[in-house]
Order: sequence, then C-alpha cells, then structure tokens
Amino acid sequence: MRVSAGNSRGVIKGLGLMLAVLSGAPLQAATSVLIWPIDPVLEADQKAAALWLENRGTAAASLQVRVFAWRQGDYDDQYQAQREIIGSPPVATIAPGQKQLIRLTRTSASPAGQEQAYRIIIDEIPPALPDATHIDKPQAAIRFQMRYSVPLFVYGQGLWGKPDTSGQRDPNSVGKPALSWREVSVQGRPYVEIRNTGPVHARLTDVVLQQGGQHRPLVEGLLGYVLPGASMRWPVPQPMTAATVLKGRVNGQEPAQTLSQGQ
Repeated sequence: MRVSAGNSRGVIKGLGLMLAVLSGAPLQAATSVLIWPIDPVLEADQKAAALWLENRGTAAASLQVRVFAWRQGDYDDQYQAQREIIGSPPVATIAPGQKQLIRLTRTSASPAGQEQAYRIIIDEIPPALPDATHIDKPQAAIRFQMRYSVPLFVYGQGLWGKPDTSGQRDPNSVGKPALSWREVSVQGRPYVEIRNTGPVHARLTDVVLQQGGQHRPLVEGLLGYVLPGASMRWPVPQPMTAATVLKGRVNGQEPAQTLSQGQ
C-alpha cells in the first residue's frame, strides 16, 4: 500500500481483499485505522520501537500484525519470513476510539554499518458471518478485509537513519542514498530505472520529468522506495531525451533534488 505523508502521523487506509458472500448482512464499511509513526526506525542504540494503532471506526477492529523481511530484486518488492524483528502483540482487538501499542523488538544485533528493511503487515480479521439458518432471505453482500503496510528500517552500529537533534551522534554517520537514473524500454514502453548505491533507502515523492519546458509528474505523491543496492522501474508518459531532467523529494527532504543521469 502506498502512502504519501510528510508527517509522522496519518490515517492509513488500504483494501487488501474484497469477498462476495451470500448473507443477510448489509454492505460492510471499510475500517478506519490511524497508524503512527508511518516511518518507524530502530536506530543502532535502540532495542525496540513503538507503533500505535487507533481504531477510528464504529465497530471493534481485530488485527493481526506480522513483520516480514523486505528485499528488492528483479525490479520488484519481495517479502520473506524472518525472526530478527518481533511485533507484539501479534493479534489485537481494538474497541472504537481506543488505541493499541505494538512493540517492535529486535532479537539480535544488526550488521554494523548496514540498514535492514522490513514491512509491517497489519491484516484485519473479519468478523464471523451471521448464522445462515437465521436469515429469511439470503442476499448478496460484500465483506471488506483491510490490509495496512508500514515500512520499518533497522540500523547497525556506525549508521544512523535520521538526524539526531540532541547532537549526541556523529552527523556524518547519518545514511544518505546515492541515486542515479536511466531510461529503459520494457516491452516497447519507456520506463525510468532508478538505482540506489547508497547505504540507506530512498523514499521518492513528487517526482517530475522536466522536458522541453514542461513538468510532468510520474505519479501524484509517493512514487516508491529504492532499497540500498537495488534498482526499481516505473513507466513514464513519453520517451525521454538527453535533455530530460528528473527531480523529486528524497526521504521527505526539501527542496526537490535533481537525480543524476547514469548509463
């Protein structure tokens, strides 16, 4: 699920699965869950981080929390089971208007000088269907199962994910992505391929193509992530020229950054 946000707090809504069933129940509205922060990190000197879930809906929300290792390969996101980060509790039922703390705990030390990426997947557990024997006239209805996805970045000694306002950490050890781009053709369509050779991820937002005096956004808001050592591709509205400039915000920083063109 893609979410564009400049704040550390925001309403995240996502639809993971829509099931058509026969029941007498009316159409079920989507659950609204407030999740913050939307960019949690575990710095090298932290053993745990907090993720808060708040139920903004009108009915109790039962949620399952799982944490997957996140890799990128073949220009796609890949998720794998892992044991380095534990989310607790793994299942929670939250009453309307109430909050639940999810504790994200590392079980072992992270490799020094490296960033590790994870995805926190939060699935709604739908309520049981009403007993069909008590329904006079079955009718088609739709049940919505929500899925929320939040990135988590974990750091080893010697590398920090965010600037330290207290001044206790070496500012030179804050990781920065190193990005370059090139145009490629995929099945006859033009794509932009962005590579990250830096030690930390890049979250790309408000990315535009400057070409011939025109500014064309690739997408509105969040384009996506490029993890360290990975390359990702996105379609572009038209073929690019040697004079094309690619600009965008990297990890929420202002102003927009001009990405260097590679080969």
